[in-house]
Amino acid sequence: MKYSFPDNFWWGSASSALQTEGESLGGGKSATIWDTWYAQQPWRFHQQIGPAETSGFYQHWHEDIALLKRLNHNSFRTSLSWSRLIPDGSGEVNPEAVTFYNNVIDELLTQGITPFITLFHFDMPMAMQEQGGWENREVITAFRRYAGICFELFGDRVSHWFTFNEPIVPVEGGYLYDFHYPNIVDFKRAATVAYHTVLAHASAVQAYRTGQYNGEIGIVLNLTPSYPRSQNPADLTAAHRADLLFNRSFLDPVLRGEYPEDLVVLLKEHGQLPECQPGDAALIADGKIDLLGVNYYQPRRVKCRDSAINPEAPFMPEWFFDSYEMPGRKMNPWRGWEIYEPGIYDILTNLRENYGNPRCFISENGMGVENEQRFIQNGKIEDDYRIEFISEHLKWLHKGISEGCNCLGYHMWTFIDNWSWCNGYKNRYGFIQLDLASQKRIVKKSGEWFATASVNNGFNEVNEND
Repeated sequence: MKYSFPDNFWWGSASSALQTEGESLGGGKSATIWDTWYAQQPWRFHQQIGPAETSGFYQHWHEDIALLKRLNHNSFRTSLSWSRLIPDGSGEVNPEAVTFYNNVIDELLTQGITPFITLFHFDMPMAMQEQGGWENREVITAFRRYAGICFELFGDRVSHWFTFNEPIVPVEGGYLYDFHYPNIVDFKRAATVAYHTVLAHASAVQAYRTGQYNGEIGIVLNLTPSYPRSQNPADLTAAHRADLLFNRSFLDPVLRGEYPEDLVVLLKEHGQLPECQPGDAALIADGKIDLLGVNYYQPRRVKCRDSAINPEAPFMPEWFFDSYEMPGRKMNPWRGWEIYEPGIYDILTNLRENYGNPRCFISENGMGVENEQRFIQNGKIEDDYRIEFISEHLKWLHKGISEGCNCLGYHMWTFIDNWSWCNGYKNRYGFIQLDLASQKRIVKKSGEWFATASVNNGFNEVNEND
């Protein structure tokens, strides 16, 4: 069976500045929260590998873009580094950064690869974090200025902009579950960070609209469908509340220009609403987007709580639900995540039925594997498991498009094995195999498969006997 995709479908991959550039404190760049955290607690990072040890895109950008072309990418998403472009967060622009990003953008275009550019991918400049990060409204102002500078410098060639990548993750990691700096566990502060991030997003959208640039602006959200254990009302309520907290807290503001009323009621009931100021609602309404990036990796399985909450315990999302391990679920045994391909279809269907079918694309989807060197044959990683992962998700994506979902492309995470936050290089995701010591790059079998799918704008049913 042939799976063909619409004309001009975006075939590509996604990446980020911090995870690939290296030169963590070189080229005029200042420290991010990751540089500071690594300096303070290197043992929190797998094999104590920090953000200076990446795939070296800052030096290898020309070679890497040639590899993107070899993989037949027609589009590629990466991010700009705020701390590289404006080292103190709010002052002078770094000319070395401008030269670097101009070179990257121009070479992508020369190779026929459309750049998709994200402004913020978890990498808060430490200078801004020292002012309170997203807890401080002055940082919102600094972000709007940074966004405006990016639009002025690169907006003549970049037509697809994204304010944030997965904005819920710094909220969860930095202010709820202790896996990002500043390692705070406080729901009220987490809610404030989330709220101010929405305001920062809307401010950047306003700046883009004001500049009347010839392109579009959006945001990238990691949408994790919340599936209830059963149709019991208690399980359904638990799944609904998980969806409100982890999906709709960003999805509704950027697509509808307002928060879900039941989320506001829920947080108000428990005294967790962030402080609002006059003009906030109008600003949020102005932040509606042109294009939504959807990152999808795994589902969230939810059930009602089996035990009562200790009223003296700190308020947390888990007051409203418990996780549920569905019997017989399909797993990525190396990463420990469930693989549920229909989730990508369910996300697109929800967007079509409940959000007006916005222009969107799959901006990340990927499979991380530990110790992938086990699968090297004749010097190349034979990652048939990744080909199966991609093709099965693309089948469900194809089904969504065939039913009218307005999905314009598919970007895999990621182009090359890269540094991954606290996990370092524990789990490899790339189309390109990286030898960290030598910086040697070798295309994996999945990269070859993807290159063929891209040039054919589709693929045939994968035959297990091939």
